[in-house]
Amino acid sequence: MDLVEKYQSALVLAAIAVGLAVGQIDGVASVADRLILPFLMVMLFAAFVGIPLSHLREAFGNRRVVGSSLLVNFVWSPLLAVGLGAVFLRDQPALWVGLIMLLVTPCTDWYLVFTDIADGDVPLATSVLPYNLVLQLVLLPVYLYAFAGTLVDLPLALLVESVLLVLVVPLIFGGIARWGLTQTKGETWFRERFLPRLSPIQIVFLALAIGAMFASQGEVVVENPRLLALLAVPVVLFYAINLAVGFAAGRLLSFSYGEMVCFNNTILSRNSPTALAIAVVAFPNEPLIPLALVIGPLLELPLLGVIAQVHLAVRERWTTRFDVSSNDR
Repeated sequence: MDLVEKYQSALVLAAIAVGLAVGQIDGVASVADRLILPFLMVMLFAAFVGIPLSHLREAFGNRRVVGSSLLVNFVWSPLLAVGLGAVFLRDQPALWVGLIMLLVTPCTDWYLVFTDIADGDVPLATSVLPYNLVLQLVLLPVYLYAFAGTLVDLPLALLVESVLLVLVVPLIFGGIARWGLTQTKGETWFRERFLPRLSPIQIVFLALAIGAMFASQGEVVVENPRLLALLAVPVVLFYAINLAVGFAAGRLLSFSYGEMVCFNNTILSRNSPTALAIAVVAFPNEPLIPLALVIGPLLELPLLGVIAQVHLAVRERWTTRFDVSSNDR
């Protein structure tokens, strides 16, 4: 990881502090409010340019890992999100919706970095990525309508419009840009020269969007500081529970070490920037929902770093027990 990636959480914290400070200046809040969505759209475009949708077919070469990953991400995790919200956020419906949005959107970029750090199967993880993106695009409105419709006002037309605007438009332009650059510059140049420049752009524009959000909603944050801290409890529990699920599934299905690391990262990493962008558009009258999603970038990087070290710590024992039995078959 480069310097910007390594200190993403610190950059987000700095953006929050700066946003709250400048938001106290008269006239800044209204300007900042208009900047949130453009910043997020640039961030998503940079993310989607790097997604190889052509790998969709490749993923099902390993049906045990991919099928299990999709089952956990799109059946188990939504149910877990609803359950954790019912336990910890029953009296805070806006935060509950924010938690659901965070936990039903699997990651489409960061998990590759941490799969690599822990010496997992990166090509397999890359092949899963397009499915995570396409399925969350299709299923997020369904989850919100099914689970969040009774918690907050949720016009279906606005929800569909927000998904189309925030996900489909940047995805289409990202795909066009990827195709054009690979055709003119070549696949090697695109992969080795262009893609490494995109991740810092994503993080910088995410930080700008978060700073603008806190500048525009500073009053809400100042009035509700404990609410965002309250959300951290179910988020940390989600990581702990799903990590246990990942190890249990890996043992049951006899995943190799590389498969196990890939599987765990695909079911743990969340796509908080995408969920944040949709929340900004879909819930204009519920500022706590997008603000709640800021907890994702703050917690995800350090948690995934710790989990990578957990993977490395169990590597020798896992390799001896499961990789050998897998090879014997």
